[in-house]
Amino acid sequence: MDVDEALERWRGLGPQAGSGSVGAPRHVLLEGFHALKHALRFGAVVPVALCADRAGALELAAELAPDLEGVLAGLLVEVDAETLRGLVARPHPTGVAALAERPEAVTVEAALRGARRTPVVVLDQPRHLGNAGAVVRLAAGFGASGVVTTGPLDPWHPTVVRGGAGLHFATAVAPLEVPELPDGPLFALDPEGADIRGLTLPDDALLAFGSERHGLTAELRARADQLVALPMRPQVSSYNLATSVGMALFHWASASGAAPA
Repeated sequence: MDVDEALERWRGLGPQAGSGSVGAPRHVLLEGFHALKHALRFGAVVPVALCADRAGALELAAELAPDLEGVLAGLLVEVDAETLRGLVARPHPTGVAALAERPEAVTVEAALRGARRTPVVVLDQPRHLGNAGAVVRLAAGFGASGVVTTGPLDPWHPTVVRGGAGLHFATAVAPLEVPELPDGPLFALDPEGADIRGLTLPDDALLAFGSERHGLTAELRARADQLVALPMRPQVSSYNLATSVGMALFHWASASGAAPA
């Protein structure tokens, strides 16, 4: 693909990737080499990828992603830095940007509602886009079956995708309301719950986390099968959301044969 064709394709698809509304964008923006690397590794369809320094990007591929050298050599199209700045609001320091097709809803639904061997993370009315992205990255690393959010936050918002470093394609990510949650025992994190260290979390669990400021909603709490608490020093009010998710997933993984090695 030459430069003119790549730019025409980007401009045709790019407006679809700029919306933060639920269900609206068909394509999502991947910012940086690592986001593109992760997305490709987990099967993302990438119709166009641009870079400001093709030789430099391919050097990164040789060092950090030799499994993708050939794919990236055929995909990356070099444009000048000014052109890239005109297409991407905040170009990544690696000078790489790409557009990827958002997974079909039916595929995401199948992953969430089929037989699961790993938990689904539920973020109950999250507020912070960056934290939601960090949770997606954690969930992907632990091999979780998915991340779902309740409330108005779109888990495919460009800022969430940025925080997830391209790993939205490594797990099922979707907005759902509480009555729509997948089947499975729901363990909700709450300071009033039982100490998580005394529990074994099943592989098909739903692990629910409230917002840092407001905690769990009444609706989610009523749906929970059990409230569980993380160990925390007195007078400390809360953990960061991604920290809480990481602690809970590590506890699950420590006792599960389904967790990544």
